[in-house]
Amino acid sequence: MASFSVDDHRFMAHALELARRGLYSTHPNPRVGCVIVANGEIVGEGYHVRASGPHAEIHALNAAGDRARGATAYVTLEPCSHHGKTPPCADALVTAGVGRVVAAMKDPNPLVAGEGLKRLQAAGIQTESGLMQDEAARINPGFIKRMTQGLPWVRIKLAMSLDGRTAMASGESQWITGEASRRDVQCLRARSEAILTGIGTVLADDPSMNLRLDAGELGIDEPVLQPLRVVLDSKLQMASKAKMLGLEGKTLVVTHTAKPDQKGALEQAGAEVMELPGEGHRVDLKTLMKEMAQREVNEIHVEAGSELCGALLAQNLVDELVIYMAGHIMGDAAKGLFRLPGLETMADRRPVRITDIRAVGEDWRITAYPVNQEND
Repeated sequence: MASFSVDDHRFMAHALELARRGLYSTHPNPRVGCVIVANGEIVGEGYHVRASGPHAEIHALNAAGDRARGATAYVTLEPCSHHGKTPPCADALVTAGVGRVVAAMKDPNPLVAGEGLKRLQAAGIQTESGLMQDEAARINPGFIKRMTQGLPWVRIKLAMSLDGRTAMASGESQWITGEASRRDVQCLRARSEAILTGIGTVLADDPSMNLRLDAGELGIDEPVLQPLRVVLDSKLQMASKAKMLGLEGKTLVVTHTAKPDQKGALEQAGAEVMELPGEGHRVDLKTLMKEMAQREVNEIHVEAGSELCGALLAQNLVDELVIYMAGHIMGDAAKGLFRLPGLETMADRRPVRITDIRAVGEDWRITAYPVNQEND
């Protein structure tokens, strides 16, 4: 196993910071940062800004110029070895004459999967990998899961009162949390390729389900990418006048019972209607997730009611929970977070691993992971 120095860690940490700058703009590609170091000095750096654009290594090599020869390249993901929308970065590093490449992790893409490092080694370049691998993986959870499992990363966002309630018995829920939390949620939407909700939420609230922060507010120079809005509507009840259909971005309505007249009305209003198999009158959620992965969706942001959230959790399709807790009491008649029939004893509980609790305005944000999946 490679032994890394303090400077190795320092330069890779900087590359990881660069990678995070692409959090809102690279999808469906991974977020990647690269630093070129010669004689202990950074001579070039860059990050992957957007899909179809130059990769992080190319930006860094362009900045370094001739100083890249004999230098060390620190990259948060193994350099690609295949021709996609851009040429292989491994070839660019060879041409530039770098002497050493340190990758935080190997690329899970089957088209790369170690081949990039092998190509560098064949050219006589010293290669090492595994430096700060866990930190690098946390930047691209959706890309990694899609490449290794053929499924997207599913993140459920919930807002609750101190006593764990998400809406009054009448369905009224605006607003449980404060403005700071709602802005924070917009950042979660921005890093996701799709926002998923259920028809119950659409019928009750007629939500926009869009990203409402501009590029300046997100701290990026690239155009804002509107996530795909996905509505799970098994019986095709969605109205063609739904608010989201008149907004920028695309809406996908997923049904198990495609009524021709309603389907036509929704399509005329700008929606895409997709029929998927299911059991009874319910769309099969695992099939839906596979379809999302085929559409190059890395991360799905879920904002839905207790029934859909409960179904996703019960089927082990949830990777991450982000729960905003507000300082008020809504009472036992109000609605809970998850509908999970069959939980009758303490042994039936669904444990989660809480990894972070922090204040967001006057609320608290809790980040947790279902322990059965052990995602980090």
